[in-house]
Amino acid sequence: MTLSIQGKTAIVTGAANGVGLAVARLFIDKGANVMMTDLDEETLKNEIGEMDEDGGTARWFAGDLREKLTLQNLLSATHDAFDRVDILVNASRQMETCDPLDPEDPMLETLLEQNLMTSLRLSQAVANRMIRQAEDEGRTGQPLGSIINFSSIAARRTQPDLLAYSISTAALDQATRNLAVALAPHRIRVNGIAFGSVMSASLRGAIKRDSEIREEIIEATPLHRIASAAEVAEAVQFLASDGAGFVTGEILTVDGGRSLLDTVDTSAH
Repeated sequence: MTLSIQGKTAIVTGAANGVGLAVARLFIDKGANVMMTDLDEETLKNEIGEMDEDGGTARWFAGDLREKLTLQNLLSATHDAFDRVDILVNASRQMETCDPLDPEDPMLETLLEQNLMTSLRLSQAVANRMIRQAEDEGRTGQPLGSIINFSSIAARRTQPDLLAYSISTAALDQATRNLAVALAPHRIRVNGIAFGSVMSASLRGAIKRDSEIREEIIEATPLHRIASAAEVAEAVQFLASDGAGFVTGEILTVDGGRSLLDTVDTSAH
């Protein structure tokens, strides 16, 4: 089994910070070409730094991926830079609370657009590009590509004020399974990663505001710690590599066992 992704070209969304940035850094370190994309242009520039137009294994593309023209421009920029695309990591996601009893709360529509539709549209566009790419190269019987969607354990376990987030991630999980079946004849694998709490900049900020959050998360996690972004990135590498060549339509849970716990303390049935 090989986990190598050397020489492959990946698009990583949400790559300016958090787990998306960790994935981009790991892929670059492992020898992949990476198109880092995010809405935050300044952070992308700072992360990559000054690069020679003719060298390096990383490029950046800033834009709002909710706009269809931006998706087309992203694919064109990736093709111009690296001539191909082999891996898509939909790492961009948004988590917001909402009022589950307020029919006027717009958050469900917002998160469905951000967490489901943006990833779905980009996956469709990239998959079609992979198929055309293989036809142009005359590749038959070989793996064409891998798509990995970022989800959450909130798709299965939730809190009332996370209604919109839970629905949007659950919908993405089902889209992942559907795409996996639809793209299997084209030898494109589609999987997801559902994770709980990761020590990101946003979580660090929350812990700084309320130190009890850290202990609450640790207490609710059987492995008794909070994951690093690098640990999630390594799981992404596995799904992107040929080592996962017979894995498709799966939602890999990376949460330290947190979703296994029954929140009821007593053993009564």
